[in-house]
Amino acid sequence: MQPGRSSRHPASWWSQFQDVTDRFDAASVTEVLADEIIPKISNPLLRREAEIATEVVVRHLNKISSPELAERAAKSTARLIATVERLNERATSEDLATGETAALVHVLQGRYADAASEAEPFVGTVPLIKAFVAALRLEYFDVALTVKLIGAGQGPSSAVQTGLAIGRYGWWPDWLLKIVADRAMAGKLDKETIAALDRCAYAELSPAQSRIASRILNGDQNMIEASANRLEDLGEQDAANKLRQGDLTAVALAARLIPL
Repeated sequence: MQPGRSSRHPASWWSQFQDVTDRFDAASVTEVLADEIIPKISNPLLRREAEIATEVVVRHLNKISSPELAERAAKSTARLIATVERLNERATSEDLATGETAALVHVLQGRYADAASEAEPFVGTVPLIKAFVAALRLEYFDVALTVKLIGAGQGPSSAVQTGLAIGRYGWWPDWLLKIVADRAMAGKLDKETIAALDRCAYAELSPAQSRIASRILNGDQNMIEASANRLEDLGEQDAANKLRQGDLTAVALAARLIPL
């Protein structure tokens, strides 16, 4: 399902974000999700009650060991729920933002996946994805690529794992990072491929050699054959065979044999 304002993923889809790390930042995701949801609450009284409850809950999440803040957070959330019930008794559903408030209550009670599923139709998918990705708090993590992969239809778990794998290689040259992104988008990026591409990054290729490597990596058959022939001329028959068979381990060697 492509991200968009009309799409809606189930809570099980959103829960994949939390499953990939034990460092999920509850305070961060609560604050960001609330910032997306609260402006959609049309009733001024309800919106103000939501703002107060969110402020107290975020304060508690930033100091999770405080019993006093935990009690205040529970009370403020209960007060928000009571306000909804009271207003529901004397107003039509059109006057309230029932779905919006329900989504926020999920957030305040720590049910982030349920909140995202509830909020997706009126918030949109991309802002929610960004909120969850930011809350992962992962080191050496390629956020932009992860969001792009999810936008292209990959599941959160797979996309996050790719973002983790590539994040540590942010120093790679731009031409190689583009190839990585293209392969990831096509679902053709695994650990072996990353290891092979890393050899290209370490090869310190000249601009001309980088262009050759890029063409080989992109499957240019004429360049692959020409490079394989050069390897054979230099006595590298095994590397030539690997190159023709699509083995990326030979790409760096083939590219470096091009004169500087």
